[in-house]
Amino acid sequence: MKVCIAEKPSVAREIAQVVGANTKHDGYFEGNGYQVTFTFGHLCTLKEPNDYKPHWKSWDLNNLPMLPEKFETKVTNDSGIKKQFNIVKKLFDKADVVINCGDAGTEGELIQRWVLDQANYKGEVQRLWISSLTTEAIKDGFNNLQSSKKYDNLYYAGFSRAIGDWLLGMNATRLYTVKHGGYKQVLSVGRVQTPTLAMVVNRFKDIENFKPKPYWELQTLYRDTLFSYEEGRFTKVEEGQALATKVKEHDFEIVSTKKKNGNEYAPKLFDLTGLQVYCNTKFGFSADETLKIVQKLYEQKVVTYPRVDTTFLPNDIYPKVPGILDNLKSYSTLTQSLLGKKVKKSKRVFDDAKVTDHHAIIPTGIQINLQYNQQQVYDIITKRFIAVFYDDCKVSNTTVIGKADTVNFKTTGKEILSKGWRVVFETPNSKNTEAGLLPNFVKGEKGPHEPSFLEKETKPPNQFTEATLLRAMETAGKQVDNDELRDLMKENGIGRPSTRANIIETLFRRKYIKRNKKQVLPTVTGIQLIETIKNDLLKSAELTGLWEKQLKDIEKGEFSAGTFIHNMKKMVDQLVYEVRSEKNEAKISYTNNKTNTTKKKTTKKTKGIIAAACPKCKSGQLVKGKNAYGCNLYGKTCDFVLPFEFREKKISENQYQRLLDKGSTVNLKGFKIEGQNLEGLLRFDEAFKLKLEPKKTTIKSKSDNKNSCPKCKKGTIIKGKTAYGCSAYKEGCDFRFSYDDVRSKANGQTLTKELVFKILQNYTL
Repeated sequence: MKVCIAEKPSVAREIAQVVGANTKHDGYFEGNGYQVTFTFGHLCTLKEPNDYKPHWKSWDLNNLPMLPEKFETKVTNDSGIKKQFNIVKKLFDKADVVINCGDAGTEGELIQRWVLDQANYKGEVQRLWISSLTTEAIKDGFNNLQSSKKYDNLYYAGFSRAIGDWLLGMNATRLYTVKHGGYKQVLSVGRVQTPTLAMVVNRFKDIENFKPKPYWELQTLYRDTLFSYEEGRFTKVEEGQALATKVKEHDFEIVSTKKKNGNEYAPKLFDLTGLQVYCNTKFGFSADETLKIVQKLYEQKVVTYPRVDTTFLPNDIYPKVPGILDNLKSYSTLTQSLLGKKVKKSKRVFDDAKVTDHHAIIPTGIQINLQYNQQQVYDIITKRFIAVFYDDCKVSNTTVIGKADTVNFKTTGKEILSKGWRVVFETPNSKNTEAGLLPNFVKGEKGPHEPSFLEKETKPPNQFTEATLLRAMETAGKQVDNDELRDLMKENGIGRPSTRANIIETLFRRKYIKRNKKQVLPTVTGIQLIETIKNDLLKSAELTGLWEKQLKDIEKGEFSAGTFIHNMKKMVDQLVYEVRSEKNEAKISYTNNKTNTTKKKTTKKTKGIIAAACPKCKSGQLVKGKNAYGCNLYGKTCDFVLPFEFREKKISENQYQRLLDKGSTVNLKGFKIEGQNLEGLLRFDEAFKLKLEPKKTTIKSKSDNKNSCPKCKKGTIIKGKTAYGCSAYKEGCDFRFSYDDVRSKANGQTLTKELVFKILQNYTL
């Protein structure tokens, strides 16, 4: 009899259907020469300290360190688990061969090996290694069963990881609890959770201790385009003020314009961390929620194995791509252009060297009705998959240099020439406009401009969110935004993709961190614990990352499991000696978190512009009055005010905050001048009084006749939301030319302003 053992009952059911084991028994399925049974995750676990030595049950400094000579496993002490284990063992006792059908990864290998060991099975073991639960994938897997010995290194890595966590977790938790814990207080310390907590605490402290430094920016507005001083910001007001005075006295001149065409590649396929980051940022899902959703999608056969750390596919997947695309019927509008021709193959997607046990998360082609949250996750996985087979997005990056007298300014913009893969992510509400399109500047042109010289302050780093914390764990605390560099650093990340979400949830559960909307903040207890731990090895994300690298090297057969365990024992021994020698006792308690909450309520600073520095005198602070915000030195040495209402329009505090931070509000509607409604943005003039810059909606051209309405010849062309029209529409002119018609007439040409004018002027009644 062939006995298959899966990691979950649901997976066992799928395998049983494929191999023909259709008769259900208590704890297994049978038929066609197969018995298919299952675990519930970990049926077995490492023994407790007191299983080795009875006196290790006592939490006593004199019992530390606890360093077993040989680590052993036992069946978990749960009646349901013991019942299932006994069923499995009886099947193993009569088996001709056992087929390990555990999840194809380190943890899955470890779970089933411990069961095999605990059941004392000595016969032949084969390994089923699959990346999805589709019928085709399971059949292929059974046609390509491997000897279990091929995966011995994977087991050694998993066992070493578990032993390392036991050694550090058991010893360090008892050590710090007995030495520094308050009344009945357990202080949990772990190989991965402690450096993760340290990252959150250190970021929090960096922000609390941050002292903003002033700097000044010189900018100028020319033809509705903001140019910035080419050499950057000023740290001394005198340096910038001299140039600001100088540029006011001269017209602005365009020195050069450079356009450089380039490609933007489609976003990479998802690994688990990337998916968790995306879903936290876009949907607000916690890392744990995303993992549970994508695991369910895997069990429903609609996506491939999710607990992966690569964004690449192996070359043997390439022949299957057309079939997967063809089966994605719900996405036929996106896949239609890809079918019937050779599918694009890129090294950015297909690279055997970047794939180890599993490939990136992709759809299988099977489609079923999904719950809303599941559909959101499935949708982005599928669209990423489709997008990588589209053409690259073609862009034109423009850099314009201008000057006033001898002072150079620069601005940049981007024009999308061909959308390529971007169409995959467009929605019905997507704005179909060019991104960052600049006016057509000509070298040598001159004109008036509006310079501004504003004081700003350096800002602290942002608090962690779950998304940024996951990325920090992935790169061992280093700030890395580049996808290619991040891939290179993954081997030294802390934790594994499959466990990072659980590590973060554990820190929440143990009240070391807390949520503040999307922010992840440390509690007082968390801060105290990190401050109390003096040993840098315990807190260092980088050094913990090196341990992870060693574990991966064990998987590859390039590092000894015995050496890893020996080094961990040595470190624990040294740690115990150091902490036992400490004279101070911190007496940390979770109750401190409540005290912290009360303090925060009484010392909480008011958000917004209130108490911000006065932008005019720099000495006073902004306060809120009945009708305006103003400087608290108003009437004494300063006259700065920000009225609640300007030109018959109420201005929100957020817009005033933006004005203070960035030098202008966004374009706002509802201003009234002489009875006419206007749209525009607010800036400060030289005296820090508000001034309105109306939004210019007419299309400018050097030749007036090009700007005139081609139908009535009286009005001028104006740009609306979906079409061009005539400014004399109130007088009866019904000229209208939609953006779609303009694009159609352009026949694939780049839509420059000159081309648009030409198309509109050729308008025929």
